[in-house]
Amino acid sequence: MKVYKFGGASVKSAAGVRNLQRIINNENEQLIVVISAMGKTTNALESVIDSFFNRKPDLMKNVETVKAYHEEIVSELFEDRTLIDTLLGELYTKLYKIVEGQPSNNYDYEYDRIVSFGEMISTTIVSTYLNKEEKRCRLIDVRNCLKTDDNFREGNVNLDLSEKLCHAAFTFTDVNCYVTQGFIAGTLTNETTTLGREGSDYTAAILANLLNAESLTIWKDVPGVMNADPKRYEEVVIIPRMSYKEAIELSYCGASVIHPKTVKPLQNKKIPLFVRSFIEPEKQGSVINEFHEKVQMPPIYINKNNQVLLTLRPRDFSFIAEERLSKIFSILASYKLKVSLIQMSAISFSLCVDYNVAHFNALISDLKDEYEVLYNTDVELITIRHYTQEIVDKLVGEKIVFVQQRNRTAIRFVVPTN
Repeated sequence: MKVYKFGGASVKSAAGVRNLQRIINNENEQLIVVISAMGKTTNALESVIDSFFNRKPDLMKNVETVKAYHEEIVSELFEDRTLIDTLLGELYTKLYKIVEGQPSNNYDYEYDRIVSFGEMISTTIVSTYLNKEEKRCRLIDVRNCLKTDDNFREGNVNLDLSEKLCHAAFTFTDVNCYVTQGFIAGTLTNETTTLGREGSDYTAAILANLLNAESLTIWKDVPGVMNADPKRYEEVVIIPRMSYKEAIELSYCGASVIHPKTVKPLQNKKIPLFVRSFIEPEKQGSVINEFHEKVQMPPIYINKNNQVLLTLRPRDFSFIAEERLSKIFSILASYKLKVSLIQMSAISFSLCVDYNVAHFNALISDLKDEYEVLYNTDVELITIRHYTQEIVDKLVGEKIVFVQQRNRTAIRFVVPTN
């Protein structure tokens, strides 16, 4: 059995859905197809959530925008719309029932139960289309299989329970293909949770692990794992082979091609991860696996944008000791902020974190109780693995460098975005 994962870009249009059908038609083995929300639907639903939670007048307009986008795709895929309209109508009815009510005081809870409609709609459209085209695929609601705690927006999967539920759901007794959702999951009380932004890769990896898949293939709009972002740099190369360890390091540094939590479940069971292009599916792409021989790597550079550099200094005469670090990280965790880089001295502590506009002022206010806080919001983090001085000069050059870190295999710079 294999697991295929298709992201939003691969199913953003009717043409994309047809292309997905052609790709899975070429696979004769048992298959689980994990699908994200179509195109930028998650962003559109975040606008719905914002309007709903803050009772803005554009709420219904934002809901209609989501419907209109999917309506265009459906109208191109189906001549007889009786079944698909019934199925989508049931989902839209549930969505309207939520937004016509009053929001709770828990934003993360509301976020998860609304944003999940993106995946539910996309998998309903894709599975209905595949069955219309005589590719028998059963739709599975992954919320009934992957169970998490109630840590909304970043649920922690109960692996033991989820394994039992997945084996009961994905039996392959009368079909060879299942379609299910990425990114979303469910609590023990059947509330909807999500696994973190871009978590569909993680969903696919968890399913591959729990069901002992032969492999996981992530279908992207790039021809494989590249040594740099091809949208940003001209001279990039495909990395045909990469170790699990290298992939984990890259994802931690901010490489967008692989979700940070994706690799570990695969590494634990030595399941190969293929990254291939849905634009050119005939090409082999890249494979991430465990290799006994050393794999030679080119210089790899990653630009992580939307960062803020914070420098904290105690207001009293104390040092940055362990108990202070514990409190700082506790504050960061309360805002669910991811730390990208840390650097400290005896009397100062600098860290680079994702810039969350909604929580930034509150975060600074919490920190200012005990610290003098300096910050730069318009910065990016550049990481170069397997660096050479030539590459460092090319990427950093004469830029102002706020923070620099270097070890044997990587060098990192915090610089102004522009």
